[in-house]
Amino acid sequence: MRVQVFLLVLAAAVLGCHGVAAAAPRTYCDELKGSTVGQVCEIQISDPAYSVNISLPSSYPDQKSLESYVAQTRDEFLSTAHSSAPREAPYQLTITSSNYESAIPPRGTQSLVLTVVQNVGTGQPATRYKAFNWDQGYRKPITYDTLWQPNTDPLQIVFPIVQSALQKQTGQQLSIAPTAGLDPANYQNFAITNDGITFFFNPGELLPQPAAATQALVPRSAIDSMLA
Repeated sequence: MRVQVFLLVLAAAVLGCHGVAAAAPRTYCDELKGSTVGQVCEIQISDPAYSVNISLPSSYPDQKSLESYVAQTRDEFLSTAHSSAPREAPYQLTITSSNYESAIPPRGTQSLVLTVVQNVGTGQPATRYKAFNWDQGYRKPITYDTLWQPNTDPLQIVFPIVQSALQKQTGQQLSIAPTAGLDPANYQNFAITNDGITFFFNPGELLPQPAAATQALVPRSAIDSMLA
């Protein structure tokens, strides 16, 4: 009898271990209460007073940073959307993403740029960018500070190129204050490609409100010697 009981307990333990091993680990998409469809994490919330539509890659390397930003953005929007403020139309939050890659030696990079469009009843939808960059060689995030070689002053080169690019885009003679054009805080969102660095500017950073969010490519040939 004792042998039979022991065998039954052992069998239950083995089956339990197999059950635990078979359970799939939770992904950042799961933590955001989204659904993974192929290579895309989709987060959709629908209510008569608001809607949320978020589409993200399911395999971006720095999932912790991505999850943290998206969760904060979504939760702040929902906090506003749940208010009793009168509204003429449902509030809306849409987040889409664009992927960029660079294969220039000595190591590759992967960039993810989120386009966040939010309408909370203030007129036109507000658009802003949030960029994430990943060093494939060192397996760690790339920030504005680690993008450049130490003891370099890249904005002396970058700012005039950006100003010229924005003038071509708008067809207007733009006057960007040097205090804004030479401020690293305004260049935190960027994507790295083989062609160069594309900087993404939110409203009020380089151009005053109500200028829209915009972007400008700085060719690699102009800054390659300063890149880390």
